[in-house]
Amino acid sequence: MKCYLDHNATTPLAAPVREAMLACMEGLPGNPSSTHKFGRARRALVDRAREQVAQLVGVQPAQVIFTSGGTESNNLALHAVTAGETPGRLAVSTIEHPSVLEKAQQLEAAGWRVDWLAVDAQCQVTAQALEAGIRPGTRLVSVMMANNETGALQDIAAIAERARAAGAIMHTDAVQAVGKLPVEFAATGAQLMSLSAHKIYGPQGVGALICDKALELTPMQYGGGQERGMRAGTENVAAIVGFGAAAELAVQRLAEDSARMRALREALERGLARFPQVTVFAQQAPRLPNTVQLAVAGIDGETLLMQLDRAGIAVSSGSACSSGKDEPSHVLLAMGIDAEVARGAIRVSLGRETTQQDIDALLDRIGQQVQWIQKAGQAAGW
Repeated sequence: MKCYLDHNATTPLAAPVREAMLACMEGLPGNPSSTHKFGRARRALVDRAREQVAQLVGVQPAQVIFTSGGTESNNLALHAVTAGETPGRLAVSTIEHPSVLEKAQQLEAAGWRVDWLAVDAQCQVTAQALEAGIRPGTRLVSVMMANNETGALQDIAAIAERARAAGAIMHTDAVQAVGKLPVEFAATGAQLMSLSAHKIYGPQGVGALICDKALELTPMQYGGGQERGMRAGTENVAAIVGFGAAAELAVQRLAEDSARMRALREALERGLARFPQVTVFAQQAPRLPNTVQLAVAGIDGETLLMQLDRAGIAVSSGSACSSGKDEPSHVLLAMGIDAEVARGAIRVSLGRETTQQDIDALLDRIGQQVQWIQKAGQAAGW
């Protein structure tokens, strides 16, 4: 059995997306910046994709800046606000993606004061942290909409309201939220929002930064006027076309996908409740409909991951961008979870192709691991 349950790391390329990209790659050549008919044809493809991505989050096409993915979008957001400015204050949550955390740490080393916004045991930024960390003089606030590990959602509109009252620019990493939940840029109150195609059944290597039109931002790279001067370099037309097709498909399928994944997630959690050895993290928080992060007492997360992999079941031990690091999840540590418990965590993230049979197979394998632990404990006299 081959069971893919790691959709928060990446999703398979949807068939309509593949078809759109192949048609683009098999078409006539042309640089979108060229003024001849070949260039204009490629520019039209980019413009159409920009419209499709804009519709995904309810903005104007001019607000979409294409990037190489969520990591670049996050870096660009923080850079665009702080570059060339006298160091001031930033407010960043402790559960952000590494592309935000490490950029914030770099700014901190350069003299910026970073107020790290703490979360509670349910992976929610606390009211006390917001009150202490967002104040007059704060230049930028960055809080992710949906956590990539626990799936916990933040009240971005309320945080953005506080940020605006303090005179700060609000950025949110919405990479994991779009395609799983309705996301309207204006309703969030954010002025900058990061997106990524490969989380919504599009190609890897392309994303977008959504920008409030009133913002004046500093580019991160120079050498051309592409993307309103914010992202120099010839556009990856085929990838952008794929992103547009994926965005259009996500809009069409949102209600169906969300309801179906939520039902499967709830079935998984009902099954996990049979095992007292299993802890589900952030279970009381509002969460993405497809995400469950759990740990089985007595077994290391990497060991459990490998056991599942041998059975043809693909899950993750956390963020794919942090894989290979022999450290417990920074998200779980920020939630106050004991380091040894955090080391046992795995993340299960469902997708369009996930079936009840996949859920049953996962529960069966976890049940086998629980039984093995119980037998080992009995033999050792625990």
